[in-house]
Amino acid sequence: MIADRLFKLVEEKGHVCVGLDTDYSYLPKNFADKFESKAVAIYNFNKEIIDATYDVVSCYKVQIAYYEALGIEGMKAYSDTLKYIKQKGMISIADIKRGDISKTAEMYAMGHFTGDFEADFVTLNAYMGINDSLEPFLKYVKENDKGIFALVRTSNKGAKDFQYIRDEDGVPLYETVGERIQLLAEENVGKCGFSSIGAVVGATNNEEGLALRNKMKSVFLLIPGYGAQGGKAEDIATYLICGNGAVVNSSRGILLAYKNEENGEHDFAMCARREAIRMRDDIRAHI
Repeated sequence: MIADRLFKLVEEKGHVCVGLDTDYSYLPKNFADKFESKAVAIYNFNKEIIDATYDVVSCYKVQIAYYEALGIEGMKAYSDTLKYIKQKGMISIADIKRGDISKTAEMYAMGHFTGDFEADFVTLNAYMGINDSLEPFLKYVKENDKGIFALVRTSNKGAKDFQYIRDEDGVPLYETVGERIQLLAEENVGKCGFSSIGAVVGATNNEEGLALRNKMKSVFLLIPGYGAQGGKAEDIATYLICGNGAVVNSSRGILLAYKNEENGEHDFAMCARREAIRMRDDIRAHI
C-alpha cells in the first residue's frame, strides 16, 4: 500500500516534501540560459533538485499550475518530472486540487493516475460532496495502489471565509470534512496504521490542529504552511502520531535557498539540499 511506502520513507528520510512549484523566475539566470525553452530549463532544474535531495526527503509535490501556464511544452516538463521522481524510486504528489463530480471526476482520476501524468497521490477538493468528488478516485486507491490528499483545512488567510463556518452545534465546517475523510480512511488502512486516504491540513493553529488530529487518527497528512506562511516545527509536531503520519511541504524555501548564500546560484542544488536537511532536522528536534 502506498501509505506504507510513504510511512517508511518518512521513517527513514524525514518529513520533508519538496514542492516543485517551479516558476521560471526561480531559476538562476546562468542555469536557465543554457536551455532552448523555459519548459526544458524548468525540467532540468527539477532534475538537479531531485538528484540533490532524494536521499534526505520523503516525497515530491508537483503543482500542475506552474506547468499548465507554459502550454504543451510545460505539460511535457510536468510529465517528465513525475517520471523522473518515479525513476529515482520516490513518491510523487500531483497537486491538482480537482473537485468536480460524476464522469468529469472519472476522467480526472484516469488522467492523473494513469498515462502521461501518472502520480502516486493527487490533491482533491471534496467541497462539492465527499462521495461525488472523491469516489471516482477511490477505485484507483483500492485497485492501483494510489492515494489522495483531500483539502480539509488550509493555511491561507482566506480559509476563514468558508472553512470556519460553524453549524448549530458550533462545529466548524473543516472539522466535519475531516470526520468524513476519517471514515473513508478507515476503509483503506495499511500495516503502518495510516490510510492512503489523506488530508491537506495547514501547519498553523496548534490547538485547532490537535483537536483535528484527534478526529483523524488514520489519516496521513500533507501539511503546507511551514516557514513562509508562519508554520513552525513545533506546530508540525502537533500533527504527528508517534513521530509519523505526515509530510511537510516546502516549495520556495527549498527551491530558492540558493538566494540566501553568497554565489549560491552556482550551486543551487546543494543549497536546496542543505535547506531540506535543516528543515528535516528542525522538525525531528521537536518530536
